[in-house]
Amino acid sequence: QVHLVESGGGLVQAGGSLRLACAASVRSFSIYTMGWFRQAPGKEREFVAFVSWTDGTTRYADSVKGRFTISRDSAKNTVYLQMNNLQPEDTAVYYCAADRLGISDNAGRYDYWGQGTQVTVSS
Repeated sequence: QVHLVESGGGLVQAGGSLRLACAASVRSFSIYTMGWFRQAPGKEREFVAFVSWTDGTTRYADSVKGRFTISRDSAKNTVYLQMNNLQPEDTAVYYCAADRLGISDNAGRYDYWGQGTQVTVSS
């Protein structure tokens, strides 16, 4: 079982920054990929970014490229999402997720999910 705990959300003005963290407690399963997704009110959950736990490969949604950076600290079993130049359209609940088997930007492929952390960007 993998337990994921997010932290770092909050309220920020447009143009500001936040850093999200997701700590994973790994027991009998190894993690292949860690990803961040978000869900705004009335919208479907969407992919934000992922990082491969094995070789550090990253991928970003077009909407966040150049503004968000995903990174990992393998020793701490923690993945981070540095979010810069935040805009009101980034307002959403952000979820951390773990995929045991491969690399994907499809939420349905992820096996474990955190509880989510709210990010609100005011204009």
